[in-house]
Parts: sequence; C-alpha cells; structure tokens
Amino acid sequence: MESQLTILLPIAAVWVAAGVLADSLPRLRNTRALRRRTGWLLALAATGVTLTAAVLAGGLFSAGAAPIDRAAAGLTLTMGPALVVAASSVRRIRRLWAGAGAFASAPGTPAPYGLRADAAHPLVGLPLQVSALTTLPAVIAATGADLGAEPGVTGPAITVGALAVAVIGVRHALRHSRLAERTRPAASPSARAA
Repeated sequence: MESQLTILLPIAAVWVAAGVLADSLPRLRNTRALRRRTGWLLALAATGVTLTAAVLAGGLFSAGAAPIDRAAAGLTLTMGPALVVAASSVRRIRRLWAGAGAFASAPGTPAPYGLRADAAHPLVGLPLQVSALTTLPAVIAATGADLGAEPGVTGPAITVGALAVAVIGVRHALRHSRLAERTRPAASPSARAA
C-alpha cells in the first residue's frame, strides 16, 4: 500500500461516513436519535474539514514529491466542498443539534417536522456528500489506476461527477421542500360565507 493511500483513505472514509449519516438524518422520527446522530455528524464534519485542511497545508509546506504532496494534489478538488462544509454546514448542523436537544429530554419524543426539514436542508447534506464524491478520484489515483492518462476517460468522468452532484442537490431540495411544507400552518377558511 502506498503511503499517500494511507493518508487519503481515512479522509475519504470520514467524508463518506458523514455523507451517509447526513442522508439518513431526515428519516429519523425520534428527537433523541436525531440529537445523537447530529452530534456524530458534527464530529465527522469537523474531523473531515480538519484532516483535509491539514493535508492541504502539509502539501503547501512540503517540497518535492513526498507522499503528502501527492495526497494534497489529489485533494485540491475536495477543497471547495470542504470550505462550504466549514462555512455553512457545520453551523447548520450545530443549530440542528441544539434544536434537537431542546426536545430530547423526554424519551420517545417525536421529531418535529421543522427539525426534520432543517436536517434535509441542501446545505447540510449536499456539501458533505460532494466532499465524499470528490475524494474518490484521489483514492483511485493513489491505488495506481491512472484513469486520467486515458484520453477518453476524463470527459465522461467529469460529466458523470457533475450529474451526480446535480442529482444529489435536486434530491435534497425536493426532500427539504416536502418536509418544510408540513411545518406551515393549515390555511384558515375564509370568514365569508359562500
């Protein structure tokens, strides 16, 4: 196993675990489970941002073709989504964790639609899942499969990646709007008699 792969595998594993956990949050119906999983997600997101930033900073300060340089070169695509996670997702996850904590003292309390809609917000799950998706090319390149050298692979790979990001974004937006509609109060009937 190459040493750059040993650097990239834990980072990819953290991002994939965070993406899977973020995808399952809106399906939770119990507030206590929502708070516990949101706490795990907060820890995974902070760990992913920290590990990605550490490898990228290590690549900046290292000279030559060291394994940290090759790992940092592979993670340049992950830098954008990781910045969005640091700037937006961590704050939203922390607010969701605090909101679920207000209801979690009573066992078996059902999760309100407002919390589930916040858990389904596209800025909670989408950046985490895109970060997980962007670590895959670095891991594949570190295993020795140089798919970028093939002339007919790069274009379709970029197209498939862009389509996957678009599908994930639309899925999160539809789920969030469906849950957010349930949080609105029912329309009151007109005072006029028909």
